Amino acid sequence: MEENVHNVTTTLTCDAHSSWQQFLDYVRGRCSQTAFENWLAPITVVETASQEICLSVPNIFVKAYLLDNYKQELALFFPLDTQGELAITFVIGQPKERVAVVAPARPSPTQQVAEEDLEFQLKLNQFYSFDNFIEGPSNQFVKSAALGIAAKPSRSYNPLFIHGGVGLGKTHLLHAIGHYIKQHHKKLRIQCITTEGFINDLVDCLRNKSVDKMKRFYRSLDVLLVDDIQFLQNRLNFEEEFCNTFESLINQNKQIVITSDKPPGQLKLSERIVARMEWGLVAHVGAPDLETRVAILQHKAEQKGLVLPNHVAFFIAENIYANVRQLEGAINRLTAHCRLLDQQITEELAEKTLSELFQLVPKQKVSVEHILKAVASVFQVRVNDLRGTCRTKDIALARQVAMYLAKELINDSLIMIGAAFGKTHSTILHACKTIENKIKNEESLRRQIALCRRSIGN
Repeated sequence: MEENVHNVTTTLTCDAHSSWQQFLDYVRGRCSQTAFENWLAPITVVETASQEICLSVPNIFVKAYLLDNYKQELALFFPLDTQGELAITFVIGQPKERVAVVAPARPSPTQQVAEEDLEFQLKLNQFYSFDNFIEGPSNQFVKSAALGIAAKPSRSYNPLFIHGGVGLGKTHLLHAIGHYIKQHHKKLRIQCITTEGFINDLVDCLRNKSVDKMKRFYRSLDVLLVDDIQFLQNRLNFEEEFCNTFESLINQNKQIVITSDKPPGQLKLSERIVARMEWGLVAHVGAPDLETRVAILQHKAEQKGLVLPNHVAFFIAENIYANVRQLEGAINRLTAHCRLLDQQITEELAEKTLSELFQLVPKQKVSVEHILKAVASVFQVRVNDLRGTCRTKDIALARQVAMYLAKELINDSLIMIGAAFGKTHSTILHACKTIENKIKNEESLRRQIALCRRSIGN
């Protein structure tokens, strides 16, 4: 009888090994090599007398990945039970056969920390410091908060959550905090990492069965800086591990700083972690205003050894306004062009070289007259009133919208735009700032301005 059971077990195991190998051969060409090595290669077949197939997986993440991504493929190679489900059982972390060896001397905690520090080295961009960060009205608050945290980690705002659009300086501030703490608080353990880097570290540790080492490292930190937390969305298993690390550090009163392209409430993450992130200080980085953009251009030009005339800087800043990285790209292009062709920087050269970077360039020539007619129609006022000096609330608002659209749609200097309205350069700037602030909170005004743009385009 025992011999029969043994024969049945051997047959099942052989069939299971064969089926598993066929499954691997089938999916190998349907996924990347990295995914195959990280998620499928570590799975092995376990010998069992049961009628079900038993697979050994290193952890629950691998099991979840297999079932979430390959359930239909598994059904092609493995039997189903009476309910139509896969007749597969899993064992987590099944140990391999042990070989009798003399256990080495256990490393001291200091040695363990030193080894982990080598594996998770701190990498900061040397150019991202507070000294190189150009401050303006749109980022003054968030820079002050970052400086406060860098000066007194864990004693001001914890966690600090910085959010804003692409290329507005979030990563710069994050690395600046890291540089400051590294310089002024040498005893503090600090790590700055992207969310993608955290996920990759976790995958590597899962594959190498060294998750405990990673947990020990991250939960022994004094300061954790995490960039682009939005990439954690829709990755439940990784989100859970990050959340556990987050709570462990917060409970130890350790400093955490996080950046994202959206505020916490708009992220598709669990309520638990969103509530934790909203518990601290949430700070927004806005698009820089005209003067700040000019200052950024002049600073970048100075770093490159490029002499940038002020009127050319204003011309570029008026046409590139949504992304600081594009401002730096504009300086790089101008620098290369001027040095290779030995040309002086002029508005004509800037327009010719940077036209691809200019934003909202109209397809046809737009005049102030076109804008005034469109605004007058949408806001139901007269064009003559917009050109006049009447200061009633409705007309003043419509006039400011016309100035705002003229600055946005007309490729001309602010002085020339002001002259077309019979106003000064500073009046145009004030009108634009007023409208920029209003449309942040007034949906009806945003819709009216959109109608004006559509009318001008037609």
